[in-house]
Amino acid sequence: MPPITLRTALPQDRDTVVELIHQLNLFEANLVGDRRRDYGGARAYYDELMMRLTRRNGRIVLAEESGVAVGAMGFSLDQDAAYVVDGVRSHGTVTDLIVHTEWRGRGIGRMLLDEAERLTREAGLKRLMIGALVANERAVRTYTRFGFDPYVSFLKKEL
Repeated sequence: MPPITLRTALPQDRDTVVELIHQLNLFEANLVGDRRRDYGGARAYYDELMMRLTRRNGRIVLAEESGVAVGAMGFSLDQDAAYVVDGVRSHGTVTDLIVHTEWRGRGIGRMLLDEAERLTREAGLKRLMIGALVANERAVRTYTRFGFDPYVSFLKKEL
């Protein structure tokens, strides 16, 4: 099997990233029911994500095998509220982590998380943050095994 390579996504990779976002939306829609299932939702989210990443010194990292995208990660440099101490107030954030459905369980998510750690350290920061839907038990297990500890929980109430 050829090696998996990582690179920063380019504007011409938009359709590839949108496809991965769409796959994730479908997967999460089955878990929580509030995700759009149409490509329009994935395209709109990609545009929102790119605006956020641009403002936050971020990027999308693609994982590829022989030029075919098998995963993607949104990564940005962020800052918590003023009540967080200076040593960890600035941090790296994995905004999104998506592995192509057919490639899950092959270590691609871990490879992307390793890259997030590298980018965080490269920026001179000591904290990396990530979020996951509670219902996405596989992601929660993966992130916990990778060394993430629970920090903040968001709760919701439908009205």
